[in-house]
Formats: sequence, structure tokens, C-alpha cells
Amino acid sequence: MTKGNINVSVENIFPLIKKFLYSDHEIFLRELISNATDATLKLKHLSTLGDAKVEYGNPQIEVKVDKKGKKLHIIDQGLGMTAEEVEKYINQIAFSGAEEFLDKYKDSAKDSGIIGHFGLGFYSAFMVAKKVEIITKSYTDAPAAHWTCDGSPEFSLTEAKKKDRGTEIILHIADDSEEFLEESKIRGLLTKYNKFMPIPIKFGTKEINDPDFTPKTTKDKDGKETTEPHKKITVDNIINNPNPAWTKQPTDLKDEDYNSFYRELYPMQFEEPLFHIHLNVDYPFNLTGILYFPKMSNDMQIHKDKIQLYQNQVFVTDNVEGIVPEFLTMLRGVIDSPDIPLNVSRSYLQADGAVKKISSYITRKVADKLKSLFNNNREDFEAKWNDIKIVIEYGMLSEEKFFEKSDAFALYPTVDGAYYTYEELFNKIKANQTDKDDKLVILYASDKEAQHSYIEAAKAKNYEVLLLDSPIVSHLIQKLESTKENISFARVDGDHIDNLIKKDETTISKLDEDQKKSLEDLLKEVIPSEKFMVQLEAMDSNASPFIITQPEFMRRMKEMQATGGGGMFGMGNMPEMYNLVVNTNSDLVGEILNTKTKKKQERLITQSLDLARLSQGLLKGEELTNFIKRSYEMIK
Repeated sequence: MTKGNINVSVENIFPLIKKFLYSDHEIFLRELISNATDATLKLKHLSTLGDAKVEYGNPQIEVKVDKKGKKLHIIDQGLGMTAEEVEKYINQIAFSGAEEFLDKYKDSAKDSGIIGHFGLGFYSAFMVAKKVEIITKSYTDAPAAHWTCDGSPEFSLTEAKKKDRGTEIILHIADDSEEFLEESKIRGLLTKYNKFMPIPIKFGTKEINDPDFTPKTTKDKDGKETTEPHKKITVDNIINNPNPAWTKQPTDLKDEDYNSFYRELYPMQFEEPLFHIHLNVDYPFNLTGILYFPKMSNDMQIHKDKIQLYQNQVFVTDNVEGIVPEFLTMLRGVIDSPDIPLNVSRSYLQADGAVKKISSYITRKVADKLKSLFNNNREDFEAKWNDIKIVIEYGMLSEEKFFEKSDAFALYPTVDGAYYTYEELFNKIKANQTDKDDKLVILYASDKEAQHSYIEAAKAKNYEVLLLDSPIVSHLIQKLESTKENISFARVDGDHIDNLIKKDETTISKLDEDQKKSLEDLLKEVIPSEKFMVQLEAMDSNASPFIITQPEFMRRMKEMQATGGGGMFGMGNMPEMYNLVVNTNSDLVGEILNTKTKKKQERLITQSLDLARLSQGLLKGEELTNFIKRSYEMIK
């Protein structure tokens, strides 16, 4: 028997380990199972090389809860250790890692990922245990060893009677951590952290129907059939899937395999994903994974934190900011890479060279996949556009490389349900929608119902009107205007149609200058100047007499501020201002001007203004009530 002190200068290190890692103390199980997995995979490697003269077989890791004895057992059939190796790896290397950790992070340690980085995995057991035992037998002929430590720097190391190779860790659970003696708690942790570990993990047993038993069916004298009960057998309850889809080659998987894995990742998600992207790269870094495009809504917040980050099939986190480009954090799926530093803060992650390369690779891979889907089945891609556009548009805004590639697959739908790429749209509207200053004006609507009359006015001139209704559209068109040459976007209700796309020809007004002045004075007496800027325009006599528009610049800046950005313009504190375009060639406007009584003139102006406000959804409350009452009186 050997007794001794672990060589450590930090006074009473165990309470410090517990204190500094306490916020994430549940990860002790992840760390111990990761160690057991490493020991098993190392044995497999040695047996493959022929260096280990043992039969590898079909090893598994077992987790057992002994609630009565207040113990938790983690048992593997891996490499095992000799007494000398226990002395080296447990008393020296692991503990020096613990001391290095404390020395570096004792003032601020809260990052659970630090554990594996410093070789502290084994000692995380002391976050929940008052005493830890190791019973281990090397794959060699060396005798088994039994190490015990009660949470002080003192340990004992004796020979053990264990016959089978591998290691058993026994945690004597502390009084303040008895939640880890509940089977439901351990099952939850195994499912969270070890669901896809590469070695089968046994947690108890379960009963299943015997696959070799065929129930017999008999008939009684009345011809009624009776089938005997199915024979049950007890089998190991393997809690993990050691061969998840992302570890396989894409050529070995079918669409149903990807969809099945999606349901495994998100058992409460009942909708199938729209499509998937399989990531697989081994240079200049290692990364595998599968990303899924789910159906998207326009709410950009609710989708985040759905991608799971693994390292060698061990779950790490579902916060992948900095690793996955932000616009793709709305996707779902798995990323697995041994090259991502786990012991760093988010700001460090973003500055890390390997992480930047990984993020760039994922961006490129997603863009290439989208282009491929578009080219291979455009009709299907168009059908899915509304469900994926928010991700693509956000990517166009936030990632320059993605924006450059997006011309190949980004779509611009019209109010009539046609879909164009930018190049197709440009060629379609160039001849008809270029204004007198040789600038191409791209018309768009954000709400087909609310802007119906404006859309119809544009269509009457054979103009195409896009339907751009995502919450970031103002940012997107700003980006396009600054990138594409000599174009501008204009929402159809931003002005009357002849002002949106100004041509050389001008419509002659029926009113002379004196009449215009009289009309303008009359309108300003009735129409509140704090809400409406009155502008007289000569339009087609069949066009609406009063049209309410909102200046494109002001509306766009307010929209941009509402979705982040544009704040420097201070638009958020400005009152809503609208233009009131009055058609001087309208018969009604002529009647307003020629009506003899002031009272009737005011009534006609008020009624016409309220009709225009009603068409824009701006008539509400008491004003709407008064309008309805007034309209009924007119009918009478």
C-alpha cells in the first residue's frame, strides 16, 4: 500500500475547485465519461496497430446509481492503468492541471469548458463527491490498482483484485449533491451531454419484445382467435447513438436518414426540415456536421440557440456565436470540431484564427448548397423561398462573401407570384422602369392588401412591383442601392406613380397658377399641417383626387431603426409625417375649388382626406367614428 500527498502548493484545493466550477458542476459526468471514452478508443487504436495483445471486442461504458449507498459508478472496458500510471496521470498531471487552472482563473473562473483544456476532467468529480475511488486494471499483465482520495491532498494507492481490464470510478456523493443520486437526473445528463458519444453507454436495463419469439394464435370452438402475449426479454439500456449521421459520409445517407436524425436531435419538432447541408472538411481544420433549414417566420429572435456544438461527439454548448456566422444561428443541427477552443470567452472565440476559418468555411458551404438547390430544382426552391428568405437576406446584409455569392440564388418575388434573380429582374424592367435621369427604379410593396390601390396604379403602367415584406427589407435595399449601379428602390405608396418613376413627358394641369394658389390656401386651412405636407400634382383625371404617401427616406430610416440601425438619424423621436398629393386634374378637386360656400368646401376636403386616410389605415378612434357618421348622413 502506498500513501502520500499530492504534490500541490494550493492550500486545500478541493473546495476551491468546487467553488470555481460550481455554476456548471453537472459537467463532472460529461468529463468522466469522456475520459472513459478516450481510454476505450485508445485501446481500439492499439489493438488495430497490433500493439495491444488483447481482444478489443464490443466494449461499453456503464453508469450505475447506488442510491442507498450514496454512490455513483462509471465503469469502462478500456485501456486501464497500472499503479505507476495512476501515480503519474492522476496524482501529477491531472493535479498540476488543476493547480494551473486555479492559478490562472481563481479570480474569475466560471467557464466549464476550461476543465478539459487543463486536464482537470477527472478532478471535476470532487465538485459533487466527498470521496472518489479508482479501481483500474491495465490491458497489460500488471496487477490492478485501487486509488482513494477523500477530498484532501492525501491519497492511498493499493493493489486491487479486479480481474477485467478497464477502470471503475466510484463517487461517494456529497450531502449537498444528492440530486445526482436520482436516476432521472443522471439519465437527463447522459442524454444532454453524451447522446452521441462513440462508445455505447449502458444505463440500467429495459424490457423489449423477443425478436426470436413468434406469438401463436389459436381458435376456440366458436372460432374466436386468441394470440398469446409477446415474450419479453431484458437487455442493456443503451442510452446513446454511437454512430450519428454527421459521422458518416454523405454518400451513405439518404434524405430519410437526414430527416430521421433531425427528429433525433429535436424530438418535439414535428415539422420536417426544408433541406440540409452536410459539412465535412479535414483541412486546414477538422469539422463535420449537418445544418438544417427549418421553416422560418419573420421573427428573427425565436430561432437562435438551436445548433449544438460537439467536440469528438461530446456535447459542449448550444451557443455557437462566433463559430457559426450570426445569420446562420437561426438554423438547426450539429457542428463537431476538435479544433474549436472551448475554454475561451465569446470575444476570444471571434478573434481566434481557427474559428474565423471555420466560420468562413460554413458561410461558403451554405452559399454553395443554396446555389446547387436553386440550379437543380428552381421550382422547389421558389416554393420554399418564403420559409428561408429571412436567413438569406440577413446573410446578404451581414456577410460580404455571402452577399457576393447571393446573386446566384437570392430571389425577388413580385406581388403576382413571379420570382426573379437580380439579373433577371434587371433585364425585365430596364426598358420600362428607367426614369428620365437614366436611373432604374425598382418598385416594391410590403403589404399587398394595404397597398392594393398603389400596386394597381403601378400595374396600370405595366410596371413590375416586388413583394418585399421581411423585417429587414429597409436594410437590404439600402445595401443593394449602395452596391448595384444606378438603381433605387421605391415603395409603391411612397408617392404617386408618376413621381416614383419620372418620365420626360409631363401632364398639363387644368388649373392655372391663381387657381392652384387658391386651392392650396383652402387646403391648408382645413388640413392639419403638423401631419400632412400638401403637394399639388397634375395627374391623370381618373387617378384618385387625394393620395397619402410617406416620403421613402423618412419611412425607411424609421423602419431601419426599428430593426436595429438608422438610430443616428434620430427618426424614432420624430412625429409621423405624410405627404398629401392632390390631383389638380380630378373633377372632385375642381368641384372643391368652384364650390361657393366655405362650409361645403371644408366638408368635401375633410371627407376626401378621410377617404385617403382610410385607404392607408390611418383613420382610427374618434375620427373614424365621425367619418362613418358623416358618411351615413351624406347617403341620407
